[in-house]
Amino acid sequence: MLTVLKRSVARGPKELTSPNVESDHRKNGIDLVYSFVSADSGTVCINLGDAGAMAYTQSRQPLFTPRSFGAVEDMFCIFEGVLDNVAVLRQRYGLNKSANEVSIVIEAYRTLRDRGPYPADQVIRELSGKFAFVLYDSTSQALFTALDADGSVPFFWGTSADGCLVLSDDPNFLKEGCGKSFAPFPRGCFFSTSGGLQSFEQPLHKLMPMPRVDSKGQMCGANFKVDVFAKRQASMPRVGSEANWANAF
Repeated sequence: MLTVLKRSVARGPKELTSPNVESDHRKNGIDLVYSFVSADSGTVCINLGDAGAMAYTQSRQPLFTPRSFGAVEDMFCIFEGVLDNVAVLRQRYGLNKSANEVSIVIEAYRTLRDRGPYPADQVIRELSGKFAFVLYDSTSQALFTALDADGSVPFFWGTSADGCLVLSDDPNFLKEGCGKSFAPFPRGCFFSTSGGLQSFEQPLHKLMPMPRVDSKGQMCGANFKVDVFAKRQASMPRVGSEANWANAF
């Protein structure tokens, strides 16, 4: 799977970009999309207009963590993996028995966006299983993406030559397209346009970049880990307030 979003929609951490950009052979975001789509005739590509694009294919997918795509109104989501508590989540969000994992994630996001009663970290913690997903809301031009606590699904992110944020389950594709400006997406974390990178396992703590060096001793995009000594400033709107819940995660 692949998602490419322009900086106006999603600006990743600056540490994700290698400090050696002058020698980093990266492609532009649109070239990455073309390269991904042309590699497999069965690839489905979703044009997100000025925001970017999403693409996926059902070929070469892992047996136990299949990919699925869903679209509801102006929300688009690519999900890879499997949830163990689908029945419980269907009931929680009032979905019918045919609702699959990607439908559940879309409804969970919509609940958060439309003044839901829970913070984002709690909603994601309730997703039990192996998963990585990317959701784009074209109405609010917002990205919402996460990886399970065990990192069960291969998931990576990087930056293109023109500053786009790139997310994919294929490290070789990112290495070719983003050069050294990519890294594994941090497990147990989620990223949103409004809130940036956060840990849903330890939501009260900040994440700190850890320098990453390749086999040739050159700096790459940083890894991120929870800083147990630094806490985030918690701000959770009370139910019924005028605060916009979409800005709280």
